[in-house]
Order: sequence, then structure tokens, then C-alpha cells
Amino acid sequence: MTPDELLVVRQRLEAFAVDVFTPLVRSDQRAKGETYLRGLLLDGRRKSMQPMADRLGVDHQGLQQFVTTSTWDTEAVRMRLARRAVEVVAPVVWVVDDTGFPKDGKGSPGVARQYSGTLGKVANCQIGVSVHAVTDAASCPLDWRLFLPTSWDDQAVDEADRPEVIARRSRCGIPADEHHRPKWSMVVEMLDELAEQNLRPPLLAADAGYGDNSQFRGALDERSVDYIMQVKGDALAHTSDVQPVTRVWSGRGRPPTRTDPRYSKTAVSLVEHIRAAGRAATETITWREGSKGTMSSQFIFLRVRPAGHRVARDPNGLLPQRWLIAQWPDDQAEPVKYWLSSLPATTSHTDLIRYGKIRWRIEHDYRELKTGLGLDHFEGRSWIGWHRHVTLATAAHLFITELRLDPKADAPA
Repeated sequence: MTPDELLVVRQRLEAFAVDVFTPLVRSDQRAKGETYLRGLLLDGRRKSMQPMADRLGVDHQGLQQFVTTSTWDTEAVRMRLARRAVEVVAPVVWVVDDTGFPKDGKGSPGVARQYSGTLGKVANCQIGVSVHAVTDAASCPLDWRLFLPTSWDDQAVDEADRPEVIARRSRCGIPADEHHRPKWSMVVEMLDELAEQNLRPPLLAADAGYGDNSQFRGALDERSVDYIMQVKGDALAHTSDVQPVTRVWSGRGRPPTRTDPRYSKTAVSLVEHIRAAGRAATETITWREGSKGTMSSQFIFLRVRPAGHRVARDPNGLLPQRWLIAQWPDDQAEPVKYWLSSLPATTSHTDLIRYGKIRWRIEHDYRELKTGLGLDHFEGRSWIGWHRHVTLATAAHLFITELRLDPKADAPA
């Protein structure tokens, strides 16, 4: 926003700040919170402390102290933002994803040479994992975690490297109970914390980085969270009509060590299931209007039972039945994308594709948070500083989202 545009919505921003910073017990902290939001919202190439302070005409040390050393409950503010975001966005889906924060040097918490889907390569970066409330018209982050590679885990590195890792962790203020965890595990932790606030996803969507993990899908099943997630075509599944059989000892040779029901047929890849259905099974589905016109393609829909030793079975040994969806455009020799979904068998094919494709909103969030609101401009090297900065950037994003969704809003956003 330009200074003039921000002036038009200043009163509205102050009211927003009063609400979201209610957990901050001190008035000076609440005032600095509102000032930081103005700094993130104002136009400017960099949204790090010094440039923001210069544009605002304030002492940058005050902003730095607020983010890095002041005592305020980041999680309480973030949960308040999450409740407000769910109310404002009214999501049809929650989407989980992660994004890279390029960094120079080795001092920032969690920084390492690691793959970032955002960057499309292995690079020196931090990785943030996030959960977003999403519709086709709007979206906003609900929660964040900073991923710690094993090189930052004093319990995972070699004994010879442990002193250096402990020193790095201490300099960044990483809590003693924070260790390397798979990204999917961090998502489950966020879902559980949001559930404690009575916030539960109507449906969860994710890319194959999460969808390929049967433990993650199983954790969602345990929590009765429906999902639609991309997977790779080499995942295994049985047809929906195959039934497990109980092993019976013939009386000769050694008796079987296991008598629980098992599938006698070998599971085959999702690719093979789709090839067996053939092009004749494709349907043309239109799911939304894009910037370049109507978005449509050809898809195959099957009911299958995903296999794997980590997939939970019912007492009769039966694997759960799931949707297998493949996108197989007319001009492609092979399918280009696959999804698995736990949505009911009665779900319309159009809805399945609309939900499966809705992840595009997350790229919109990340792009706006980074290019417009300085999400990845934080230059501090503290654990709490990173979490506070992304929380404040999320607050700025929610404020802009509210302006967009309000037909009476006075300023462009």
C-alpha cells in the first residue's frame, strides 16, 4: 500500500490490531504490533527492520526488541488469527504445504542445503511448513512451523559434531525440546493444536510430498479428517472388490505363523490400475475459470484399496476403500497426475477435481506474503524472531484478505 492508501484504512487497521493483539498484556507491545503491521503493509522493496523503521519514521531498535526479545505469547496471537481467518475465509478445504526461505551463511535457525519446492532445487535455505484455510476466492495461513534438518538436531548428529550443534542451537535460542521431525508430523501437530481451539478442517489437501506418506494418511484417518492428496503413480493398491482371506492350515508342514486375513492377490501400481481402465474411462471435467479461461481436462475415477504394511486394516483385514483419480489429458500419452482421496463414494467427480486442484491458492499466498509483505525478509537469527515475524506477516495478509472480501472496503488491496 502507498502511504495514502494506508491512511484511508488506518482506523480499520487499528481496530484489527486491537483484536488480534488482545493476548498481549502490555499496551506498548500492542502498539508496536500495530506499527509492525503498518511497516509490512507499506510499499517498499525490503520489509526487514531497518527499512521498515525508516519508512515509518521510528527507531528500528524498538521493532527489533518487539520481535526478538520482548515477552509476548506468539502462539496465542497465532491462534487468534487462525480463528478469525476461518471465520472470514469460510474455507472449503485446508491445504498444507511448505516453502523455502533462501539464506546466506549458516547462522539462521534451521538453515541448511536442502531441497525447496519453491526454489525447485537444493539450496541454502530454511523451510517453513504451513496450514492454510482455502476457498477458490480467498485463503490465509492458519499456522506455521520451522523445519529443523537433522544437522540442527543435537540428538541426531554424530558425537563429534554435537558440541557445535549445541552451540548453534544456543545462539539461535532453539528450545531444548525442538528436534528434527518429518514435515508430515509437524502438520499433524498443527492440526491437533488447532483442534484444541475447535478448528477442524472440512477437508485436507496436499501435494505428493505429503500424500505419498501412508503414515500421514493414517494419522488423518485416526482423526477422522477427510483428505485429497496427490501421490506418485508407483504407489500400490488393490481393486475395490478384492477381499482378504483367512489362511487355513492344511495339516501338513509347519502351521502358518499368522492366521489373520490377508490379500492373496498382489497389489499393483496406480499407473497399472489407470492403464487397465484405459482412455475410454476418461471424463472431461471443468473445475474453475482461470485467468486464461475455463480450466478443464480429462480424468479417470476409480475406487481402490491402497496397500502397504503401514496402512491400517479393519478387524476383518480389509483395507480402506479410497478414490483414485488420474488426470490423463487427450494430448498426453500417459496420465500426468494422481490423487488419493478418503471422501465418500458419493462425492461428485467435479467436486473431487475442484478440491484436488485448489492447491493453487497456496502459491498465491506464498507469492503475496513474500513479494508484498516481506515474509522472507526477516534478517534475524533467533528461533522466536522467525516465528514472530511469520506470525505478523500472516496478520498483515489476513488484514488484506479482509479488505478484499469486504465490498465496502475503501482502499485497494
